[in-house]
Amino acid sequence: MQSKTDDNLLQQMLSDPLRREEGFRILMRQYGRTIYWHIRRIVVGHEDAEDVFQETCIKVLGSISSYRGDGSLSTWLYRVATNEALQHLRRQTHLFHSIDSLGDTLTEKLRADAMLQEDEAATLFQNALLTLPTQQRIAFNLRYYDELSYEEIARITGKSVNTLKTNYHYATEKVKTYIKEHSK
Repeated sequence: MQSKTDDNLLQQMLSDPLRREEGFRILMRQYGRTIYWHIRRIVVGHEDAEDVFQETCIKVLGSISSYRGDGSLSTWLYRVATNEALQHLRRQTHLFHSIDSLGDTLTEKLRADAMLQEDEAATLFQNALLTLPTQQRIAFNLRYYDELSYEEIARITGKSVNTLKTNYHYATEKVKTYIKEHSK
């Protein structure tokens, strides 16, 4: 369900090209941090997340008029951000490799993350997440961190609710197993 604020903001951006930039700044103040962290959990590295976030902003600003309103504005933002993040990962793969083969590359980025170097439990948890196939990791992140409903995640990812429930269940079990096996 779309909020009144989102409706007003969207109308401002669509009705007056001169106010589009102002509306976009408000939109990013409202959702920017959440979208950045969503992207960061997919691509892992800060620099990559910044690049993808910038691409997401460009895509959102350029295609706001194509927003159909069949879900909330935040769901649409998540969908654009998810697609941009997956596209970024695909660009990092070599011919015939899937984005799931980037596990070692993403783990190296995680090791370089200064924010996690002091927190062993957080590092262990993030390492566990990086062992998941990409679609399971995205479903897990959206459900666990962003506390979205399966219906919202389905609108973001284009997957069925049942598939997402299965992905989340398997992801949770794999994370628990990984943590149990790698805890000191």
